[in-house]
Amino acid sequence: MPAWEEATVVQKESTNTYSCILYDDWSIGSVPNGGYVTGCLLEVVKKHFSTSLAKQNQPHTIALHIEFLRRTQAGPALFTVEDVKLGRQASIVHVTMEQEGRQEIVAYVTNSNISEEEGFTFDTQHELLPPPPPVDLTKLESDSDPLWRWTEVPFAKFRKATAQVKFFLPRAGSVKPNIVDEWICWSNGQNFTQSSIGFVCDMFPQIVENFKDTKKAFWYPTLLLNLDVKKLLPAEGVKWLNVRAELKQVKNGRLDLHIWVRDPAGELVALSNHVGFVLDASRNLAARRKTDAKM
Repeated sequence: MPAWEEATVVQKESTNTYSCILYDDWSIGSVPNGGYVTGCLLEVVKKHFSTSLAKQNQPHTIALHIEFLRRTQAGPALFTVEDVKLGRQASIVHVTMEQEGRQEIVAYVTNSNISEEEGFTFDTQHELLPPPPPVDLTKLESDSDPLWRWTEVPFAKFRKATAQVKFFLPRAGSVKPNIVDEWICWSNGQNFTQSSIGFVCDMFPQIVENFKDTKKAFWYPTLLLNLDVKKLLPAEGVKWLNVRAELKQVKNGRLDLHIWVRDPAGELVALSNHVGFVLDASRNLAARRKTDAKM
């Protein structure tokens, strides 16, 4: 099972094309997890700004909008980057991903230099409400924190990508049925780094299963994902990240998600919004049609 760094390795093919391998171990059913694919795309943009656009000195993604047009699959993927707007403070690129001649992902990505950002700053005193339980991270890994417990994810065999992390959820249950709070760490003991934030934003127990019979597996494909990066993680990364996922509505098989990611100090690392479907798991495992125009 390749670790994050190995699973997101990107090769530069030309001034604006890049390739990688999507690994099945990071899939939900037969489809690579959307957050994992987002992480590969972030690595593509990182390499583009460190090579072809090195003169911009804008190594950090601060915003991303990604649309998942078709099911992806394990195997080779080719990314093409178009320089849309190159600016002094921020630059925007358009990224597409193809597999076997199919265009499957399109994204707009904004890069800047977070280390050099300056300007007006104001403490909004925003709080998560209802607040999650406090945590003692020194006790969490041994599963001895009195308020949080290690939890297995339902249908883990189908959701292979979930094996990459350990989930710790409130022992007393969710603060509300439409909310999931969690502390997560990599299963292999490594640290979360900047490019893994997209994966973190898509890795949590499915809230829909608080409301339905869990004897049957469902698939929740992401249609689009927005990412707003607020803070750089240290170069060595961090062991723990805190995630809140809130679901506002499920209607006619379509759902929304709002995600907050915070570091052990309680500082906001990233925000994310998702739009997705609720589908029977058989849709994920069905053979791909030759045209494969739809999910």
